[in-house]
Order: sequence, then structure tokens, then C-alpha cells
Amino acid sequence: MIELLILTIVMALIFDFLNGFHDSANAISTIVATRVMTPMQAVSMAAVGNLIGPLLFTTAIAATIGKGIIDTSAIQAILPQETFIVMILAALVGAIVWNIITWYFGIPVSSSHALIGGLIGAATVAVGPQVLLVSGITSVVIFIVVSPLLGFISAFLLSLVFMRVFRKTSPQKINRWFKKLQIVSAFFYSVTHGTNDAQKTMGIITILLVAGGFLTVFDVPLWVILACHISICLGTWLGGWRIVKTMAHKITQLRPYQGFCAETAGGVVLVQMAHMGIPVSTTHAIAGAIMGVGSTKNPKSVRWGLSKNIMMAWVITIPFSAIVAGVSFLVLHLFV
Repeated sequence: MIELLILTIVMALIFDFLNGFHDSANAISTIVATRVMTPMQAVSMAAVGNLIGPLLFTTAIAATIGKGIIDTSAIQAILPQETFIVMILAALVGAIVWNIITWYFGIPVSSSHALIGGLIGAATVAVGPQVLLVSGITSVVIFIVVSPLLGFISAFLLSLVFMRVFRKTSPQKINRWFKKLQIVSAFFYSVTHGTNDAQKTMGIITILLVAGGFLTVFDVPLWVILACHISICLGTWLGGWRIVKTMAHKITQLRPYQGFCAETAGGVVLVQMAHMGIPVSTTHAIAGAIMGVGSTKNPKSVRWGLSKNIMMAWVITIPFSAIVAGVSFLVLHLFV
């Protein structure tokens, strides 16, 4: 059983690594698009931001993932210990498969929602839909719409404010000022991204430690916090350049002040959600913000056809991951 537990924790850290690899575009796409930093400089800065996140925020999102999506206490009362761990392993497989597929095609989707879909699918097949916590899942589904909308509106309004304030300033001066400010906003977004996304894996590993008897209550240990942030930091540093290209160049063309507005607005949304313990998608928040700043000059400057395809991928993330996780549980259960 110990070997299975260790394997599943390792898989959770692999998922966290892929989360950083897949979602590096969230933190660096705008600063790469505006040529404020080279891709390697940007991804190195983002990796540092992801690493220091746990020093500034609580683990409320980890608790939501660990206790707010599926009723882990009820499941542990029904399933043998090893079968419960296999269920978590299957959930991770579902999330990892979706991350790899969408990375290959350069589609910016939510690793967080892939993990939530994995938990839903594996738990439903292992025990039944009665262990799903409807209120928690409903909150996640609602914020599939709300988080990009908040990012869009916040970035749109912030861009309009700057356009009004600096309307008589030369473009050269504006670019010079905001190239410096964008470094700050990109780092801020990187910190909030790491804090938000790494917490999901913290919740999974803490569930496993409780199931294995290493913890008596759901309380995220320090080593889990550090391990998850190091994993997502390494993934971010290596960077998923296919998705960076989509976010940085294909949705819309950005200027430095727009990049600053997108990062600042997206980061503020993530801070609010982290304090509320709501596991939203960092991808959704920054993509909505990029669309928002692109719409200020001319709505036609946003490639809405591509944006529509991205949003369709957002919609199918949870069901696809759930199906893969459910099938994975059935297969893995044959061998354990």
C-alpha cells in the first residue's frame, strides 16, 4: 500500500509539473507579446513568482479541492484504503491526459478544471454520484463563466482609464513607462498564478496523506506546500511554448500598457478567488483579460473565431477529464 501511495503522490507532482508547463503561457504570454522580456527571461521570472506564492496566501483552495468537490470522508468509509488511493490516481490520470492533449494542440485550457473533472469521474465510477458535493461543483461551473468575465471587464475598464489619462502623451513615452511597469504586473500575476494552481495539488496530496494514516486531519504540511510549488515552478521554467504562442500572438496584438492592464486585472481576480477558496482557472482569467484589453481599441482586433474555439475547449474540459478518469479507475482497479 505504501508503494501505491508513493506512486500516487509522485503522479500528483507530475500533474503539478505539467500544470506549470501547460500554464506558463498564463504568466508570461503578455510580457512576451509586448517584447518587454525575452521568452527565457519571462519564464524565469514567472518561475520565481510561482515559487514564492505560498509565503503570501492561505491554503483555502487546497481545502476546497480536498474536501469541497467529492465527499472524501464518505468515500473512505465505503472503499478499502487501496481502492481509495487508486481512485485518486485515476483522477490524476484523467487530468494529465487532457493537459497533454491540449498542450499538443496549443489550446489554453484549465489544468484546475481537468483535475476537478478527474475527481468527479473517478469518484462517480468508484462509488456513485451520491458522493459528489453539488454545491462545490456548482461553484466551479459558475466560475467557468465568471472568472473570464471578471478578467475581461476589469482589464477593459482599466485599459479605458489609462487611455483617457494618457491620451495626450506620446506613444513612445507610454511604451517606455509601461515596459517597466509590465515587469511588475507580470511578476504579480506569476505569484497569484502559482498560489492558485499549486494549491490544487496540495489538496490532492493531503487527501492521500489522510487516507494513508499519515495525517489525522486535513492540514496541508509545509513539505507538501514546498514540493508543489517547486514542481509547478520547474514546469513553468521549462515552458509550454505551443500555448505561449496562442496566448501571446493569436488572440490579439498587445501594447505594453495593455499587457500591464491584462496582468494586473487577471492577478486581482486570482487574489480575490484565492482568499475566497474558489478554485478558478488562471487560464480563463488571463485569457478573458487579454480579450478585454484587445476590445478597447476595436472589437474586431480580437480573433473571436479562435476565442470561441478556446472557450469550447473550456466547456469540455471537465466532462472529458471525468470520462478518462472513470475509465482509468476501471482499468487500474483490475490490477490493485
